[in-house]
Amino acid sequence: MLSVSNYHVAYGQSEVIHGMDFTLQPNEIVAVMGRNGMGKTTLMKSLMGIMPSSAGDVALGGESIGGMKSFQRVAKGMGYVPQGRMIFSTMTVQENIETGLVSTRRKKVPDDLYKLFPVLLEMRKRRGGNLSGGQQQQLAIARALASNPKVLLLDEPTEGIQPSIIKEMARVLRQIRDERGLSILVSEQVLSFALDVADRVIVVENGRVVHEATRDDIDEQKIAGYLSV
Repeated sequence: MLSVSNYHVAYGQSEVIHGMDFTLQPNEIVAVMGRNGMGKTTLMKSLMGIMPSSAGDVALGGESIGGMKSFQRVAKGMGYVPQGRMIFSTMTVQENIETGLVSTRRKKVPDDLYKLFPVLLEMRKRRGGNLSGGQQQQLAIARALASNPKVLLLDEPTEGIQPSIIKEMARVLRQIRDERGLSILVSEQVLSFALDVADRVIVVENGRVVHEATRDDIDEQKIAGYLSV
C-alpha cells in the first residue's frame, strides 16, 4: 500500500533521512519507533509532502507520489495527523472535521466517524480549543479520516495524553484498520502503545532503519534499548 525506497530527506545541506527502505502492507499497522531527534517527524512530514525528499521515491498503491504536493497526496488517499494535533482551536468540532471533507466533495460528516468517536458527537458544537488533549487527538484523527484515506499517518499520537486514553486510542486504531481496511503508519516513543497496536515495528536511529520485527518476533528489551537515552 505504501512503499518507501532509498529515501533521503535533508534540511539544506544537512541530511536527516539516509536511504530509508520499508513497506506498509494493506490492512497493516506499522509503528516507526525511535528517540527524539532520530528523524521520525521529518519522515512523516516528507511522506505527506510538507517537506521535499532529496532522493528516492514513495509510492502509494503502486503509484509514485514523490513529486506531488500535500493536497494532491490527500486526493490520492493519504491522511495525516500531525504531531501536536494542530486542530483549529476557534472552530467547532464539526467545522474541524468538515475541513477534512474538502477533497471528497461531501458536505456532511459521515455518521460512522461519530460512531468511532462518540464524544465528538456530544461536543460537535464546542470549540476545538476547549477540548482535552485526548479529545483533540480524537478530533485530529476524525478530521484525517473524513478525507477517506487509504493510508493514515500519525505522528506521535500519544504525546501529552493520559495512559487510560492511550489504551483506548490503540483499540480505536485497530478498529479503524479492521472496519475501513486502512493501512496505518504511526511514529511513536511509547513502547507499550506500539506493542498494543502494531503488526510490525520499525526502529529508526539517526535517519536509518536499524531494526525491524513483526508482532510475534518482537524483543521488547532490544527495542527498549534503542529507545533509552
